[in-house]
Amino acid sequence: MFMIMIHDLDIALVRTFVAIVETGGLTSAGRVVGRTQPAVTHQIKRLEATLGRPLFGQDRRHLTLTPDGEIFLEYARAILRFNDEARARFGAPEIQGRVTLGVPDLYAAYLLPQLLRRFARAHPHVEIEMRCMRSVHLYEAMQRDELDLVIATRQPDQMTGTVVRWEPLTWVAGPHDRPETEEVVPLAVLPPGSVYRQRTLEALGRVGRRWTITSFSESLAGLQAAVFAGLAVSVFPRCAVQPGMRCPGTQDGLPDLPAIELVLHRRPMGLSAAAEHLGDFVERELAQVSAFHTTAIVGGSPPLPPHLGMARV
Repeated sequence: MFMIMIHDLDIALVRTFVAIVETGGLTSAGRVVGRTQPAVTHQIKRLEATLGRPLFGQDRRHLTLTPDGEIFLEYARAILRFNDEARARFGAPEIQGRVTLGVPDLYAAYLLPQLLRRFARAHPHVEIEMRCMRSVHLYEAMQRDELDLVIATRQPDQMTGTVVRWEPLTWVAGPHDRPETEEVVPLAVLPPGSVYRQRTLEALGRVGRRWTITSFSESLAGLQAAVFAGLAVSVFPRCAVQPGMRCPGTQDGLPDLPAIELVLHRRPMGLSAAAEHLGDFVERELAQVSAFHTTAIVGGSPPLPPHLGMARV
């Protein structure tokens, strides 16, 4: 068996490839990377020639990734992430300081570990103090000028801040019991004021499903206990779905759920350089972060398939 020797990858070609995937087209990708559509097409041909594999299907008007393209996308994003991280680390002046970051505990646990680890490598002299509480309380703390940055679920009456991630909501249930099949659906929910709770009740109301709240908790851990005990179904962001949980859906008489918006807020006055850099990093990176654990969804919906266009996970 002969091994095919592949030359080192050109980072500009990799960046163009990812831009095509994330924007969904050659022309729109050209605007991102600052090249014309013919130049983008030429770059992709060069990249495919380097790899010796086609990355996109033959129809260039309706782009789809080939199986090799889907595999290479993971490598491409990792290459760009480490490249950009190295540039940020060695191309910027040394940044020092302390940043107070407010974030709900479930996002801190499931979305931030990878992101904060990469930021710490790039800026080792920045100290981050995290304060974890529900989104509604984070907004209150922000108004009291107690936090530099806040990552929170967009509240219905809050239209400020920058959307940094869309997170799908999903029904969750224990691996054995099927409370979703009961005539009156038993629910495990967060307290009033929770966007998850509001979206859950609105969705059930739209399809006329009767419900009752049988479990109530201030924390996601309490909801997880009720779900694994088979006492109720609940609604989680997809990033927080745990191994062993089922994700029932429309086939079980449960309605579709919308995605929620994660929003970044910056303290309006007196933000330090360290806080500005962390805020920029969150804006740039959070949409691409995968959950901190590997989910194994039993008897429910499979993970979202790879697709072109900006990821909504």
